[in-house]
Amino acid sequence: MPTITDIESTLESLHDRYRPLNTGAVATYIPELTKADPDLFCIAVRFVDGSGFTIGDTDARFTLQSCSKPLILAQALSTVGRDMVMRLTGVEPTGNSFSSMVGLDQIGKPLNPMVNAGAIVTASLLPGDSAEDRYKRMRANLSAYLGSEAELDTAVYESELRTSDRNRALAYLLKSKGTIEGDVKQHLDLYIRQCAISVNTQQLANAAATLANNGINPVSNERAVSVEYIKDILVVMLMNGMYNYAGRWAYEVGIPAKSGVSGSIFGVVPGVMGIAVYSPRLDEYGNSTRGLAVFSDLSKRYNMHIFDQRDPK
Repeated sequence: MPTITDIESTLESLHDRYRPLNTGAVATYIPELTKADPDLFCIAVRFVDGSGFTIGDTDARFTLQSCSKPLILAQALSTVGRDMVMRLTGVEPTGNSFSSMVGLDQIGKPLNPMVNAGAIVTASLLPGDSAEDRYKRMRANLSAYLGSEAELDTAVYESELRTSDRNRALAYLLKSKGTIEGDVKQHLDLYIRQCAISVNTQQLANAAATLANNGINPVSNERAVSVEYIKDILVVMLMNGMYNYAGRWAYEVGIPAKSGVSGSIFGVVPGVMGIAVYSPRLDEYGNSTRGLAVFSDLSKRYNMHIFDQRDPK
């Protein structure tokens, strides 16, 4: 793998190349997300030895949104184990949008934990003695990935809470099927809170690097998840992490990754580094257009595709 200096130079060039790219638009279905500056653009890298760098709008903050899903999946795996998670959600691509209800009534469970229904299921599995205790535990674990305190963006949380009718419908359908148990409102609230955690690009790169480093944050040296579950998380990210672009992403880029409609993408190069890109303009599937371009070029430049056996250029 090339040196940190080489990769930093490459990403500086890619940042310059793709800053003028203005295709796509900010997300609108969550009102608060429409306020994002569409021209913000940041790239961050964290290596498993703890070194790293950030290029661009380093102070920009955004919410995790669906980038929280692999991290909450990890918490669910750690809580109830692989067999229970597989029984309640599975790992298959859906072919439908991330908030779709198609087939859920017939199958009775989500096909994977990267769609909203699946993420509501994994959130429902998080432990705690009360709603507040569950939230504190979730936030503490997310902090272990980020390398610093996870903070809630209250404005985004409240905006999502007001506009979550579709997710409510998913949650109550899952309840009727016996796929989730307990207080549906509490589970849904916890799910919305995980999506509304505020981060910067370096924190997201730290989370990716934690997965690249077998579950240990390379900055804090704190373990966030057992190495036992790293494979599960990365496989699901590779197969289902990029909404309905996931198949093409796996074919062309081949880096386990997850995107979020705030405009973020984080990717994991196992044993090497975590990469994060933030830029709010989204394509038709909900993926950052600049983020897609950066990851595609970086993967080709250094043969980062998980199945590419060639040495890096």
